[in-house]
Amino acid sequence: MNNLRYLSIPNYVNNRGKATTIQLSYQIFGKKLYEAPIVLVNHALTGNSNVSGKNGWWKDLIGDEKVIDTTIYTVLAFNIPGNGFDGFVIDHYKDFVAKDIAKLFLLGLEQLQIKLLFAIIGGSLGGGIAWEMSALNPEITKHLIPVASDWKSTDWLIANCQIQEQFLLNSNNPVHDARMHAMLCYRTPESFAARFERSKNKNLNSFNVESWLHYHGKVLDERFQLAAYKMMNHLLRTVDIIEDRGDFLEVASSIKSNIHLVTINSDLFFKADENWNTYVNLKRVKENVTIGEIKSIHGHDAFLIEYEQLSKLLEPVFKLKTNKLKVTA
Repeated sequence: MNNLRYLSIPNYVNNRGKATTIQLSYQIFGKKLYEAPIVLVNHALTGNSNVSGKNGWWKDLIGDEKVIDTTIYTVLAFNIPGNGFDGFVIDHYKDFVAKDIAKLFLLGLEQLQIKLLFAIIGGSLGGGIAWEMSALNPEITKHLIPVASDWKSTDWLIANCQIQEQFLLNSNNPVHDARMHAMLCYRTPESFAARFERSKNKNLNSFNVESWLHYHGKVLDERFQLAAYKMMNHLLRTVDIIEDRGDFLEVASSIKSNIHLVTINSDLFFKADENWNTYVNLKRVKENVTIGEIKSIHGHDAFLIEYEQLSKLLEPVFKLKTNKLKVTA
């Protein structure tokens, strides 16, 4: 993690009215800062700023000659404060909401003297934060791209986050057990059936789906801190761009960006119907809105699996002639 860079946000007053200094870490990929159009990538719940390169979690989407081409763009990714990737965690996690993270990212951009982004793209929680950023600063980006996400935390999502929190607070093996439960929300019954076909591991005398769930619990437990999981899970339930601002159409129609919604037909976490309703309603008052749908049996995790489909949906935004692109800092 030697390529991590750091900013300090002093005296930040959070949602609970408490002032604190926040460490904001980030990474840059592709062209040097200020030499090319800038794409901000917001990571998901267990993600981080390492979005490209050998171990990048979105390396099939972001890189040389990928749809977000690092030979053309500067790619910037902040760590959500408290995700632990940079060693920084937040114990009083309920002092923060998703809007706080959006404000901190905007303050980070201000410190970096970036006034306009080419695009903000975020998956899952990262997409919610992208919505929040654009509601706070309607002119911050040319393109807003929430992927497998929503502008608000639905009752269904809040309910799942509540169950996750109970695991995190009460289990003897909290990160492991919470992750096992979360995998049921990230995938679908059809995905499980296609992968496992009720097969068994004779040596362990168990179904392979059970071993797979324990594996995912173990892997996350080894790399993710409990405090970080509590923080990220709490943020996921707090996305709401209209809180204290008015109704959705009023807030969203003020966003100057081209809005490109990407949804997944089988997503059990952020339902496709919610995104289609957003599109239909927003299209009544805003012309520059599009929607694309990934077809997959894999549910919410399809935004990390179906790279070919996702790349095709994003091509109209990112595959522009380079001579039409301008530095946006």
